[in-house]
Amino acid sequence: MLFESNPYTSLWNKYRPMILKLMVDAGKDPQQYRLFSHEFKAVGLKEKTGYSFVLEVSNGKAVNKIKDSTVARDLLGVLQQSQKASQLMSEAVYELKMDKQFMFHVTRKVEVPAAEVPATPE
Repeated sequence: MLFESNPYTSLWNKYRPMILKLMVDAGKDPQQYRLFSHEFKAVGLKEKTGYSFVLEVSNGKAVNKIKDSTVARDLLGVLQQSQKASQLMSEAVYELKMDKQFMFHVTRKVEVPAAEVPATPE
C-alpha cells in the first residue's frame, strides 16, 4: 500500500545522490541532468498533468503548490528523508524542475533572512 501511495519514491531514491550533487553545485550555477522518460512511464501511472513539474523547497517544505503532481510530492518526500538535502534546504530556497523532455533542473535561489526584510509602516 505504501508503494501505491508513493509510486515514484524508489525512482527518486535511485537518483538521490545525483540530485544532492546538483543541489550543492547549484550554489555556483544552475544545474541540469537528463532523466530517462521510460523509467517514469514504467511506474505505470498516467499523470493528468504529465510528468513535468516545478517544486520550490525551503526548510524541508514545498513553497509552491504541488498537490496535483505525484512526481513532485514523491521527490519532496525523498529529499525530506535525506540529512544533506535537509541541510541544503535550510540554507536556501531551491527550485527543482523537470520539463517535458525529462530534463531535470536545479536552481539555488538566494533566501532573504527574515531579520533583513524591512518592516512596513502601519
